[in-house]
Amino acid sequence: MSKGFNMGGMNRNQMIAQARKMQEQLIAAQEKVALTEVSASTGGGAVKVSATGNMRLTSLTIDPAALDPEDVEMLQDMILAAVNDALESAEKAASQQLSSVTGGLNIPGLF
Repeated sequence: MSKGFNMGGMNRNQMIAQARKMQEQLIAAQEKVALTEVSASTGGGAVKVSATGNMRLTSLTIDPAALDPEDVEMLQDMILAAVNDALESAEKAASQQLSSVTGGLNIPGLF
């Protein structure tokens, strides 16, 4: 009668239970990440962007004063900067949330 695979004082059933618990924690963390919202702005607030932790833009606001037909390029640059800042903040928030579950272990495909 086999007592199962013993690794570091933990048998196979304990390892499976621990893996299931971690999976449940990861799912909960991913759900929390999806609800986390971050914001960024550029041009002194002329362009504001909000995004969720799962990298979805939720809003983009442009102050009408920023609409200068003679300088469309500046507005485009402000939008890009605000979007990139918001997505970077979202990525950091997601990483922090998930690393609390994985203990800093980098698991490919999570984020």
